[in-house]
Amino acid sequence: MLRFLTSGESHGPGLIVILDGLPAGLPFARARIDDDLRRRQGGYGRGGRMKIERDTAEVLSGVRHGHTLGSPITLRIANRDWENWQEAMSADPIAEPTEAVTRVRPGHADLTGALKYGHDDVREVIERASSRETAARVAAGGVCRLLLDAFGVAIHSHVLSVAEVGYPPDGAPDVGQVDAAFWERVEESPMRCADAALTQRMIERILEGKRQGDTCGGVFEVVATGVPVGLGSYSQWDRRLSGRVAQALMSIPSAKGVEIGAGFGSAALPGSQVHDVAHYDAATGWSHLTNNAGGIEGGISNGAPIVARVAVKPIPTLAHPLPSVDVRTGEEIAVTRYERSDVCVVPAAGVVGEAMLALALADAWLEKFGGDSLREMRANVEQYLASLRR
Repeated sequence: MLRFLTSGESHGPGLIVILDGLPAGLPFARARIDDDLRRRQGGYGRGGRMKIERDTAEVLSGVRHGHTLGSPITLRIANRDWENWQEAMSADPIAEPTEAVTRVRPGHADLTGALKYGHDDVREVIERASSRETAARVAAGGVCRLLLDAFGVAIHSHVLSVAEVGYPPDGAPDVGQVDAAFWERVEESPMRCADAALTQRMIERILEGKRQGDTCGGVFEVVATGVPVGLGSYSQWDRRLSGRVAQALMSIPSAKGVEIGAGFGSAALPGSQVHDVAHYDAATGWSHLTNNAGGIEGGISNGAPIVARVAVKPIPTLAHPLPSVDVRTGEEIAVTRYERSDVCVVPAAGVVGEAMLALALADAWLEKFGGDSLREMRANVEQYLASLRR
């Protein structure tokens, strides 16, 4: 139902995203999208690139006078660093070849990409495999959040841990029950963590990693509240909401693991301590007494907050590089090259996670409720919710 494509290279002129399938008449607030782009660039531990770029979204199509038209929406995010790379990334042939990158970095797409596509200059892999591409995803997710916001669905994220520093086991906040003040503290924190003392410990751990020329991974949690019963389906494997959410989150470049709800922890518990008991109230309707399922049962949203956690690997570009191999000669090299990089991207990855969850939920929302205009969709949603109450 919802299609989107991103294009562009890390040091090219800019990034493009095309979104198709959103209804006409949706109020469009570009400032909201720019705010998400700003949040993606924040977080303690980011590198020099964030000092160069000031990401904003330019609307090229699909929006007029502050509302969507129902046609494809095209956004462009300019790369300010392009002015320094115009020869190295020129689309036209150049007189003198630029210096090729041949040393592959462990943990990157350098080797696999070069072998797959037949490149002997790893620059031709780096530019698209770069996590710079996630800026376009955040812009796309920002548009989808406008749709979800119109129906009371809110999406947030926060950092649970950096390296070994984090909330104790079973000590993390229940994000399905926290208030607005909790999320305000998250946004004010340089680590996007509501606990001030834990934020400071995370910063100290990142500083330790930086002194050692190393990097830090971690875990973030993303939650969607206000999602009604009925998104997704058990009828086919690819329509299961759990699979769609997991795939969207796992597509984030640094993601190495995803769990929904109690996730891996539930594997060690008996079923009597895992499964959520349903409850019906004539005034409030259906609910569950707990939310170990993370808001999804049988591949379908169950009305509880959708909660997922993502494990983020340490950034593979190290100030003290690991051994390398030359992709042209196969020669082993004592150390690989070093390009400017972050020390920790977990807070920023959480913002990307919000965007990917928004894209997955918007797709399922369009599948469930349809409608060529926001007015038609709203009528469909209201009729469906009324049927649940009956």
